[in-house]
Amino acid sequence: MRIGIIGTGLMGFPMAQRLLEAGYQLIVYNRTTSKVEPLREAGATVAGTPQGLIATSDCILLMLTNQDAIESVLFRSEFQSFLSGKTVISMGTISPTDSKTIQKDILKAGGDYLEAPVLGSIPEAKAGTLQIMVGSTEAQFDQWLNLLKFLGEPKYIGEVGSAAALKLALNQLIASLTTAFALSLNFVQQQGVDIELFMEILRNSALYAPTFDKKLQRMLEENYENPNFPVKHLLKDTNLFLQEAVKMGLNASSLEGVKAILEATQKIGKSDDDYSALFTTIKP
Repeated sequence: MRIGIIGTGLMGFPMAQRLLEAGYQLIVYNRTTSKVEPLREAGATVAGTPQGLIATSDCILLMLTNQDAIESVLFRSEFQSFLSGKTVISMGTISPTDSKTIQKDILKAGGDYLEAPVLGSIPEAKAGTLQIMVGSTEAQFDQWLNLLKFLGEPKYIGEVGSAAALKLALNQLIASLTTAFALSLNFVQQQGVDIELFMEILRNSALYAPTFDKKLQRMLEENYENPNFPVKHLLKDTNLFLQEAVKMGLNASSLEGVKAILEATQKIGKSDDDYSALFTTIKP
């Protein structure tokens, strides 16, 4: 079976490496060609265009930033005929509304579609321990289970749209929890409270989340280089969650404040830095 991956960035690259190690025939495409050279050296075929990848793949994994990026590589008129008989698995974070629209367009072109967004970052992608949330029919889940197992731990969520919704709900927690922790950390720091005492009490309480310790040193050192998840992507996901929540009539005003902090973090030049950089934005 020939597997194609479109998008070999922070997450797509280690996922491609996992599939090569598993022995799959792999075809890759990325707009920045330098990012695929190590994969070529490891045995992958590099496609010069998305059209070329789609034409020569049985299953196409998408690890792209947003719906616009997906539409640009799948739904240009000259690519449509190549989708017939192909399975497309979207593994990036998009909204449930967008995922259902993409499914409709792919089915119309004669292809098949499922969503499989992942929870985890670069270390989990390298280790093959990503949590993979699958929105599909049960038959599709069974069909692609062995492939997805090489990338992590697949779990069937429900029909297309359900896994995308769950992923946005989890990323909303990333944004909200990190902002809340950064605010409290800044507060106790400014009040002269010993940080280790603060953390000791927090760790022994029901309030603790492991992500606090994962981001603590970055915040204290204000070192946001080599991100697993950059500010710009968390802001994108926060906006997607807000769009869906507003349509549902949810009161998401608390997340509007988080969005404003992420936007301010981006404005001070930290768009490509680790999202823990919002600590610096909160700092007086």
